Amino acid sequence: IGYGMCGPTVVEWGTEDQKRRYLRPLFTGEEIWCQLFSEPGSGSDFAGLSAKGVKDGEEWIVNGQKVWTTLAHLSKWGLLVVRTDAEAVKHAGLTAVVVDMHGPGVEVRPLRQMTGEAEFNEVYFTDTRIPVSETLGNVGDGWRVSLTTLMNERVAIGGAIPQKGSGPIREAVKLWEKLPAERRDAATKDKLMKLWIRSEVARLTNIRAGQNRKVGVPGPEGSIGKMASADLNKETYEFC
Repeated sequence: IGYGMCGPTVVEWGTEDQKRRYLRPLFTGEEIWCQLFSEPGSGSDFAGLSAKGVKDGEEWIVNGQKVWTTLAHLSKWGLLVVRTDAEAVKHAGLTAVVVDMHGPGVEVRPLRQMTGEAEFNEVYFTDTRIPVSETLGNVGDGWRVSLTTLMNERVAIGGAIPQKGSGPIREAVKLWEKLPAERRDAATKDKLMKLWIRSEVARLTNIRAGQNRKVGVPGPEGSIGKMASADLNKETYEFC
């Protein structure tokens, strides 16, 4: 999470002091990061978040709750977005800060899954004091900072570049090849080939997203890749 998502965000928005402090231990894995975006009342509507940050001299005082925070229980630092201007349009009133996950006023509670694991967490902030110097970007830049993180996340999740004809579509082709001759009808073959074409289009799109990422902040291709691959994988296994 830190390397693929928070790292590029610090590179893009961090001060020189923040880059010197955070990037090396982030890339070496010595310090784990988490992103604190989702809230119980604002999942998909991220800009509708309600966790508040109030400026008090050279500190932000933060109160609120985040949820579904992956690896919060193992993280040293968190990329936190809070509302710092209740009067501004909701996208414009957000600010991003770096929070010490082991600091006073930060409570991490595990969310137990069916597997028995608890990689997701709820995180509560109660009068948590964060230095203003730990702001990423300027006050009010939280929405744009978060987009940098999310675009890198989408590329990391949806932008993997498999070999041609691999993954779920390979399983479908294997099943087709095992079918007896009388069951290899033209209609089923047509469905298989349409899925194969979509798989190759997704693979090529991900190659483009990866190339764009190497030269700067990724664009929407990563989001397209994540969405398209999720739907395509589901349809391919239904076909299988």
